[in-house]
Amino acid sequence: MADLKPMTSSVNRTCDPVVPSVNPFFMLVYSLVFLVGLLLNGFIIKFYCCQARQQASRSLMVYLKNLTAADFLLCVSLPMRVTDYASRSVIFRELYCSFGVTSLYLNMYASIIFMGYIAANRYLTIIHPSGTHILQTVRTAHIVSMVTWVFLLAATITYNIMFFITHKPLTSDPGYCGPLFSTSFSVLHKTFQISCTIIFLLVFISLVFFYYSTSRKVLQAQQSQLASFSTDKLLKSRRNMLVLVSIFCLCFVPYHLARLPYTFLWTSCSVGRLLYYLKEVTTILSVLNICLDPLVYFFLCKTFRAQVNFSMGSRMTTQATQESESSRKEVEIVELNP
Repeated sequence: MADLKPMTSSVNRTCDPVVPSVNPFFMLVYSLVFLVGLLLNGFIIKFYCCQARQQASRSLMVYLKNLTAADFLLCVSLPMRVTDYASRSVIFRELYCSFGVTSLYLNMYASIIFMGYIAANRYLTIIHPSGTHILQTVRTAHIVSMVTWVFLLAATITYNIMFFITHKPLTSDPGYCGPLFSTSFSVLHKTFQISCTIIFLLVFISLVFFYYSTSRKVLQAQQSQLASFSTDKLLKSRRNMLVLVSIFCLCFVPYHLARLPYTFLWTSCSVGRLLYYLKEVTTILSVLNICLDPLVYFFLCKTFRAQVNFSMGSRMTTQATQESESSRKEVEIVELNP
């Protein structure tokens, strides 16, 4: 859960993989992701509050709303990570290693879980088109979402309490979280990392299964030559599932491939530095989901897609009207001044 950076001894720092000179690069990338993510998710939140009230009865909208909330909260936690690369304050280091890191990973795994719920909802829609299954009801969606947030918040609060109880005092900022962690807390940290990896694997396997099943359903429909309307609907469902799986794989698969080995091998002088930079780069990829998840909203929500198209059409119409008005005024000026 926490962003554990390599802990080196006071005697031998030759294995320290942290190179402060690359920090400005990370600061720039996270700042750009923050600005783009804030703009996109802010637009979706505005749409949901102003335009999507009539779709509140759909269970899919409940999961999309929670995904957007997780992405927005993840977005607003990024400034603290940017500041971490620049600050050398001991107090800020303690705050970052507790609240800053856990808030980032809390919302990251909330995004992972809700993407799994969205895929499951679309899969059930294919199997039960009438929407009669209990897991497709709005009530169930609200209960599942609430339980998910309570579970994640409970784990985060427990982690922070244990951190403040067991953390070691610092006289100067070392630039990473390792020296703050006691032996017992390091065990807890590894336990959290393993638990998070298990959550990721469960969602990943589910997404692959849902996409495979949807593709198989499309193939069966094409072979049996069902009505074109049903086939087109299945093709759209497969496309939507592909978008979801692609974003998930791009953002979270590389991160987990680097995160778990780094947790256990960061003390190694031979691979510690390589794993550190792999972890940092893949963390950027995982955070990039706040900029890509709006694509999920665009493909899965017809009203949102129509609103975007309407806004773009209105903007183009307004621009064309302004250009036409400008041309008309130029013609009038020429006629008045032959």
